[in-house]
Amino acid sequence: MAYAVYIIYSQSIDKYYVGYSENVDERLKQHNSGISDYSSAAVDWELKYTEYFTTRKEAIGREKEIKRKKSRKYVQWLISSFG
Repeated sequence: MAYAVYIIYSQSIDKYYVGYSENVDERLKQHNSGISDYSSAAVDWELKYTEYFTTRKEAIGREKEIKRKKSRKYVQWLISSFG
């Protein structure tokens, strides 16, 4: 089983969202259906970046690392460098 840290982007609200999941495709569908509180502001989320880990703990750690930076430029750099 693999866990993924993902970054999605909504053009309509010009926002990025960082999360983790075992099933990124299913999670993206949830974001676009308004199930998540933060992401319910938009329904045009697009997957921009994915990074895989073997354990949930590693994925959560990486998600927190990205979020701790609180940097749109860092997120955009990740997407352009590795996405």
